[in-house]
Amino acid sequence: MADRIDWKKGDGLVPAIVQNAEDGQVLMLGYMNRDALMATLESGYVTFYSRSKKRLWMKGESSGNRLAFVDGAMDCDGDTLLVRVRPAGPACHTGARTCFGDSLPQGAGFLAALDELVRDRRAEMPEGSYTTSLFDA
Repeated sequence: MADRIDWKKGDGLVPAIVQNAEDGQVLMLGYMNRDALMATLESGYVTFYSRSKKRLWMKGESSGNRLAFVDGAMDCDGDTLLVRVRPAGPACHTGARTCFGDSLPQGAGFLAALDELVRDRRAEMPEGSYTTSLFDA
């Protein structure tokens, strides 16, 4: 993967969108250079290039909230990475689950789908459906 990434476009850095592999929620955005990507692949934990510290930085190196690398993909232009992880704790330094805040409850997509299914079953009341039996009770 490292050889297919367009490292020149961003002066040796590419944005890395970090996504929870379990529920698909975007956790944070970091930047990687080739060394950070290689460190991630070798260690199994996500490593970024810190633009402020000018060095490699493993997420969670001081807090313990590391991001276990699951898999990754690059976008169609080869200049952005999607990094899927299993977080060991909050992704944000503020303690929030994501760096984009915790405005949506975890599992909101599942609950919306379940709500739609129950509404459909209520409208149709199919015979033999467990949901129908609950409405008939």
